[in-house]
Amino acid sequence: MSDKLNIVLVHGAWGDGSHWKNVIPELAMAGHIVVAVQNPLTALADDVETVKRLVESLEGPTLLVGHSYGGVVITDAAAKCPDVVGLVYIAAFAPDETENLKTLLTKDAIPAGGAHIYPDAYGNFWIKRDKFRESFAHDCSEAEALVMAATHKPTSGRCFEDKPTTVGWKRLPVWYQISESDQMLPPVTQHFFAERMNAKTLSLDASHASMVSHPHEIAKLILHAVKELEK
Repeated sequence: MSDKLNIVLVHGAWGDGSHWKNVIPELAMAGHIVVAVQNPLTALADDVETVKRLVESLEGPTLLVGHSYGGVVITDAAAKCPDVVGLVYIAAFAPDETENLKTLLTKDAIPAGGAHIYPDAYGNFWIKRDKFRESFAHDCSEAEALVMAATHKPTSGRCFEDKPTTVGWKRLPVWYQISESDQMLPPVTQHFFAERMNAKTLSLDASHASMVSHPHEIAKLILHAVKELEK
């Protein structure tokens, strides 16, 4: 059995585990067990339980990495998973117990990409496919953005309303990647999260989909966190 940390990658709203496809190989080549969760995006409790069960299926200490809404998930899941030893946020929300996505999205400035979010008749929210690249992934190739737009999952309105019941970043080491050109989560809000958590930070001139457009830099940050935790 490897004595290296496990790495669990947690996607955000309107995504799935394939958003990490450019990051996974580099992490795996470093000798880590790397798993990308497939969240149902139906409610925070459902997504936290999905992550919890995945972590329980692994042996040994685990690093959780969350993108966007995935940051809410890892914030809540960490305290429910004794094997989790650190958290990495990738252009992600990092709420306290009293906060949810709905309030945090408008905390500092209404993100431009929000204009292209729309509801369906079933309480779910989508991003207009013809505006997906502009909103979510403007620094990704047309092909990459097309695939993300075509495969993006609806996100339940409950995910925007639910608040974490526990806050893992208050007790664990934290790293945060800030996307300075983000159109979905304002960079000023990302700076707020990083500063509040006293996180070690990496700033990139990147869109919301930084793990797709800057996979090497994201993998390097994750591996740096691993190195620090394995000391």
